[in-house]
Amino acid sequence: LAVPWRWHCSPRRGGAGCPPAGQVRAAFLRFFQERHGHRRLPSAPVRPRGDPGLLFVNAGMNQFKPIFLGTVHPRSELAQHRRVVNSQKCVRAGGKHNDLEDVGRDTYHHTFFEMLGNWSFGDYFKEEACSMAWELLTEVYEIPRDRLYVTYFGGDPSLGLSADEECRDVWLQLGIPASHVLPFPLKDNFWEMGDTGPCGPCTEIHYDHVGGGRNAAALVNQGSPDVVEIWNLVFMQYSREVEGNLLPLPQHHVDTGMGLERLVTVLQNKRSNYDTDLFTPILDAIHKGCRAPRYEGLVGDADVGRVNMAYRVVADHVRTLCVCIADGIYPGVSGAELVLRRILRRAVRFCSEVLQAPPGLLASLVPTVVEVLGDAYPELTRNADQIKDIINENEAAFLSSLERGRRIIERTVQQMEPSTHFPAEVAWSLYGSLGFPLDLIDLMLEEKGISLDLAAFNELALEDAKRKAGSPQAGQPENTNTHLDVHSLAQLRSSSVPATDDSPKYAYTLGQHGQYEFSPCQATVLMLCRGQCLQKEVGAGQRCGVILDRTNFYAEQGGQDSDQGYMIRLGQQDVLLPVESVHLCGGYVIHEVTAVETLRVGDQVQLFVDEAQRLSCMTNHTATHLLNFALRRVLGDSTEQRGSHVTAERLRFDFDTKGHVTVEQLQQVEQVVQDLIKRNEVVHMAEVPLTLARRVQGLRAVDEGYPDPVRIVSLGVPVETVLTRDSKAAMQTSVELCCGTHLLQTGSVEDLAIISERQLVKGISRVIAVTGERAKQAREVGQCLAMEVDSISLRMKQRSTSIPEMQNLSKEVGQLTKVVASTAMPQWQRRELQTILKALQRTANTAIKKLELQQAEKKAQILLAKYCNQPVIIDTVPADSLSILMKVVNQLCDKSPGTSVLLLSPQASGEVFCACQVSKDCHPTFSAADWAVAVCTRMDGKAGGSPIVAKGSGNAKGMEGALTTALEFAQSKL
Repeated sequence: LAVPWRWHCSPRRGGAGCPPAGQVRAAFLRFFQERHGHRRLPSAPVRPRGDPGLLFVNAGMNQFKPIFLGTVHPRSELAQHRRVVNSQKCVRAGGKHNDLEDVGRDTYHHTFFEMLGNWSFGDYFKEEACSMAWELLTEVYEIPRDRLYVTYFGGDPSLGLSADEECRDVWLQLGIPASHVLPFPLKDNFWEMGDTGPCGPCTEIHYDHVGGGRNAAALVNQGSPDVVEIWNLVFMQYSREVEGNLLPLPQHHVDTGMGLERLVTVLQNKRSNYDTDLFTPILDAIHKGCRAPRYEGLVGDADVGRVNMAYRVVADHVRTLCVCIADGIYPGVSGAELVLRRILRRAVRFCSEVLQAPPGLLASLVPTVVEVLGDAYPELTRNADQIKDIINENEAAFLSSLERGRRIIERTVQQMEPSTHFPAEVAWSLYGSLGFPLDLIDLMLEEKGISLDLAAFNELALEDAKRKAGSPQAGQPENTNTHLDVHSLAQLRSSSVPATDDSPKYAYTLGQHGQYEFSPCQATVLMLCRGQCLQKEVGAGQRCGVILDRTNFYAEQGGQDSDQGYMIRLGQQDVLLPVESVHLCGGYVIHEVTAVETLRVGDQVQLFVDEAQRLSCMTNHTATHLLNFALRRVLGDSTEQRGSHVTAERLRFDFDTKGHVTVEQLQQVEQVVQDLIKRNEVVHMAEVPLTLARRVQGLRAVDEGYPDPVRIVSLGVPVETVLTRDSKAAMQTSVELCCGTHLLQTGSVEDLAIISERQLVKGISRVIAVTGERAKQAREVGQCLAMEVDSISLRMKQRSTSIPEMQNLSKEVGQLTKVVASTAMPQWQRRELQTILKALQRTANTAIKKLELQQAEKKAQILLAKYCNQPVIIDTVPADSLSILMKVVNQLCDKSPGTSVLLLSPQASGEVFCACQVSKDCHPTFSAADWAVAVCTRMDGKAGGSPIVAKGSGNAKGMEGALTTALEFAQSKL
């Protein structure tokens, strides 16, 4: 895109002279790339990489955290960056930075926005950063200088921090008048990544929309819509420690961020982000698709009926939906997926309730969003059809849930006593299970003059939060591993402690008889660490991290669990130091051990990996590659890996899918894997330059940072062959970038069984598989359960005429259904057996119902003959279950509509069943529920039901008195 360095776009002019947003973005990127030697990077996906504490990428710096923290691997591509520029897709909804509920109420909040940023990692600092920013704003974008104000950190005596006079002097030297250079305290001009970690003073550039030669200094940082911040330049020069004190960082960084939407608003001479060409095409498309009047930009009380708010909500939310779905975040039930579901549902409600648009409006806006953002983010163009499908499916599901929820509310209200609170448990079920918005429940109840029992609802919410907090996921033991901070990592490097050579982890061979032989590894202790402190010596009984010059232990990474094993000090063969875990930090492999005796820097140690555990991990990791290939082969080339985890026991694999994986597809996937195992293909592995590896056609890689050089794992085809220019070899086999440990031949996998497959969210499935002996056991268990199902099917076909026998069969089917659901067995077979068992359960239930009806008819005939159309029948009859007794009552009332019936049935256990039905002619004075309660209370029991039918139970000792009570109650009502 040819972008002029200058265009005449003074904010005092409007109209055609203003640059389009695409040109503003491109000019920013080219300015830093071509004029100031920055490397231009694409936006990272909005799904955070390796940052579990973050729901979405919410700032441009997220992807560079490992650099700021010093944990970046020295061989990684990330570690090579010095000057970087990009436009980062950001989402602020959920978590600490949450703008969701503010979106639509004003003209500047967004859930999705673009952050223009330039970074320096140990290269330039304050003078160059400020100079570049000023040059871009005043010379390239031609923003009048008198409209710009800059702020700097004014110091904080309580922290011992003086004012950032260096920054102030830089601005003054650039010719900015002192009246436009303003000091502000910690809360405004000191940026922190979190409670601990890198931080530093920042300088902000503010723009005065009014201008006209006035001095607007008094309005800076005062929340005025006339004077707004447009650019923040952060100077990372400190690190906040756990104790709260600040330490100087070993290396200074610059992190700047400027919201594209706000910048375009300035350059296009607008006062609202929604009036720029980033939004106007979407707002026009909304107007065409709904029955509401055109967007006017109104807010607050002036926005009658919230129509303008609805326009802003839908325009903002559809951008967020497009960006998130294109990056693999789909509406779901937890984490980021749950937040996205709320965004979609909020947009759908504004579409239907305020804009009165027909279903499908939201998805119809996708092509317009792609038109606005697609050039900058091509993944939107590639995934446009999928985005539309997912939005439409989720909208339909939500509208269906709303309808079901409305019916439940109507039914509950009809059954409620007058002037009572709506039951909190029903509201909680609607909210939790159907995703029914709480404000909509309130609105519907308000229309009916009923209120929700809010105290009880909040109590249920609190219980749910406690239950989740106590779940296994939340209750896992706290990670006590040694974590090196930016200072200890810098100290290691300044002490010339080299990064750990972990290449010996790949030093193993296949012996003559097919057994794996792992080479021993001898190493030297280079440093010890406890907490974040480096030590030369650690005493007996103390837990510590051991850094060695070399290791054959695999550190947890790439989805594979770390090795287990032990180390011994040379000369002390009988003193074992078990290695509890192994992890990687900034290129150093840290072995977690508890010292048995004093351990010192310089000690020589021998390392022994737990070979059985390592071999199981190798088997499952190679099997993961086989599975990845098989899924693509069966489900299609669009099947993308979303994540994986390899342990010694099993493997987990998440992937894109357009629908449910069928039984036949699961069988086909297993068959493709079996064929690769039988062929006993050689697993080729080699380290190659990252740029060369990325040219391989058909290469499988996930979104993560890879070291350079990178390891390629290729099944059956030598790495040199797949690297050949124009080679299509990788299209026909599994070729992946992978740092894991693998088998040397696929035959060692022996077998693979997929024991679970389920959809995590719409469009993403998770499979769990086992290999080797575990797969064999799963198949054997599957065969045994299949034989049990066949046995029950055979007995069911014999059609017993005994109710107890059929009930026992039904119970057996139920128990077997639970066993099949919870046992490790091939998933395709589980689904087949579940289908058969479901049909058997239906057959058993139908047979029991039929036999009970036959028995009930006989008993009813006897009673009809005995009482011959009397208005009330009260008697005792033998019945094997309350269900049969209720059917006898129903039969009597059907055949004699004017009769009210109450029957008792004593059981061998000493319990008495009670069932009754009142003739419709006797309503409303005669209630079946009241009748049953009176009778069962006399027997020290309980009952319940409706005015027409009711049932209950009590104790046999009170049965005679209960019959008298039944007659007296009936007589009093008739």
